[in-house]
Amino acid sequence: MPEPPPVEFELRPHRSLGRAGFLALMGCVAAASFGAGAAFALAGAWPIMGFFGLDAVLIWLAFRLNYRGGRTVERVRLSPEWCEVERVAPSGRARRRALQTYWLRIALEAPDGHRGRLALSSRGTRVVIGAFLPPDERRALYRALSAALARLRAGPVRDASPSASRMS
Repeated sequence: MPEPPPVEFELRPHRSLGRAGFLALMGCVAAASFGAGAAFALAGAWPIMGFFGLDAVLIWLAFRLNYRGGRTVERVRLSPEWCEVERVAPSGRARRRALQTYWLRIALEAPDGHRGRLALSSRGTRVVIGAFLPPDERRALYRALSAALARLRAGPVRDASPSASRMS
């Protein structure tokens, strides 16, 4: 009988502010910073204007770092023999870990808490996945992984037709 096909999950951090929204927000921040800085400059406190510009640059830098972190990708591939976890960093560097499916355990630590972790472990090796996911998505991933593992452990689907059960 054919073995069941592998099950794959791809995890990516969610970023709610798209490019157009980011540009609009930065335009508003720049305009507010320039306006406040100009008001201080007209009042004679011209050195303050530079601090308002620095403020806008720091906000832009914080968003850039946040979007860079959004390029992180985790892939989990579950087959009857192996569970492969690949983590691709924002720099593009990939790390892979392979765990034996036979010994695989899936644990959701502190399932009701915000800081809970989803961990895969097999024969002394432990890999935390989906750390960037919100708690409800982490719980859904836990249920989906547990169901997929149960299907793989059940083995191939057997034909239940009457002709398959006839004895010769």
